[in-house]
Amino acid sequence: MLRTRPVWMRGLRIFRAMASASPVNALDGADDLFDARVHARSRFRSEEDAARFAVYTVHDAEAWAPPTPVSEPGDHTLIVVREFRRVPLHASALAMLLLTARPGYSAPLLAALAHFVERAVSVYQPAYLLLAHSLEQPRISTLMMGVHECAALAAANPTAFSVEALLPELEPLLMVRPEWFGYCPELEAQTVTSSLVSPYAV
Repeated sequence: MLRTRPVWMRGLRIFRAMASASPVNALDGADDLFDARVHARSRFRSEEDAARFAVYTVHDAEAWAPPTPVSEPGDHTLIVVREFRRVPLHASALAMLLLTARPGYSAPLLAALAHFVERAVSVYQPAYLLLAHSLEQPRISTLMMGVHECAALAAANPTAFSVEALLPELEPLLMVRPEWFGYCPELEAQTVTSSLVSPYAV
């Protein structure tokens, strides 16, 4: 069968920065920010631990792939459950929520999150919304959300599609507390955008 479009592979790498490294140097693989084979790249920093980072990438699996199979504990191949993206993408805020389900509760967790995503898309029409889980560790799920804050305020939704109301339902399904990551633009991305999320993100 002939393919007319590339196959996108999504990855999430979670790692801790070296104590002696700057936030820029802590990010391995920064050279591929402008690699044409990398469709999107977003870096996040944990809200609770400033030395903990997450890098989300989308790349063409046929043109580029890691030289070795995913083997590091913090490396994940993401399987998309739900995704919504406005085109063109106009976002001024981007956040990621990392969730780890208790053994045997992965499916109920994903079902609750999928229901939340469907409602959020219908009610809030966000700039970007992604729900995915790890191929290597299916109990790990991630919810990525992007919003244009000015538009959200104009629509009287300053806390656009907050998950706070959903947390009481999720807590019995989780092994640990959900971890929030805030968008942390890379130095190169800061040179191509001002207040907006980098066009190379998500």
